[in-house]
Amino acid sequence: MSPWSKSLSLSCRRILATCVRQHSSLTTELIRNMDKKATWDRFYTENSSRTPTFKNFEWFFGFNFVQDVIMPLIQTMSRPDALLRVLDMGCGTSALGPSIYRHSFLPVSVTCADISPVAVRLMQEHIQAKAIQPHNASSQLEFLELDCTHLDKHFGLSSVDIIVDKGTTDALLRSKEGKGKAGVVLKQCLKVLRSSGSLLQFSDEDPDARLLWLETEAQDPGVMRADVGVQEVGELRGVCYYCYQVTPQPVVSK
Repeated sequence: MSPWSKSLSLSCRRILATCVRQHSSLTTELIRNMDKKATWDRFYTENSSRTPTFKNFEWFFGFNFVQDVIMPLIQTMSRPDALLRVLDMGCGTSALGPSIYRHSFLPVSVTCADISPVAVRLMQEHIQAKAIQPHNASSQLEFLELDCTHLDKHFGLSSVDIIVDKGTTDALLRSKEGKGKAGVVLKQCLKVLRSSGSLLQFSDEDPDARLLWLETEAQDPGVMRADVGVQEVGELRGVCYYCYQVTPQPVVSK
């Protein structure tokens, strides 16, 4: 195991152990099988059953930590003819997607998608009870059960402006059988993103490892290609986090 893989595994264990301190078997299952729907169904079911009131579970960090990365990008993407389409991919029960909906000055259509129907139901119930109001009255928010290896079955090609991935790819890469799925998800993102759109991957993985993986997986000669960049977001609880921005580029036919 390389140093960056070890660091990521320890980071995952620390985050999950905080939430499932009394369920060590569940923590072990999550680390090994974070690409499995049943694992996350069990996690959200057990996690929600231990508290009388709903509480968002944030993988890595909350919205405030990356607000200054996401919101300025949204502001540059004004589309006078339609709502900006934003996808929070692998949303779980995070407040990230609803916070984008709440804070965006521009009208946005935010879809919070997750493979776990338990997570989706919990978020739907929470938002209905809380009744958050958007900054822009035209903005929309929905929660959707969706396997993100099949994004193009729900979204049209070149139809999404921004995809936010906060730990979803990390979960796939760290699970026992998820690395292949992570590559499929990246290619699906590039299919549904507009040419002016971007995928934002938030991760604690070192750029030496993640950039190479992204640059390799995002290139398919004659089919797709993408530009990949990175910026350091900041340090939290002794861990440095990065934002990897992947932007689809036109394929030039020879």
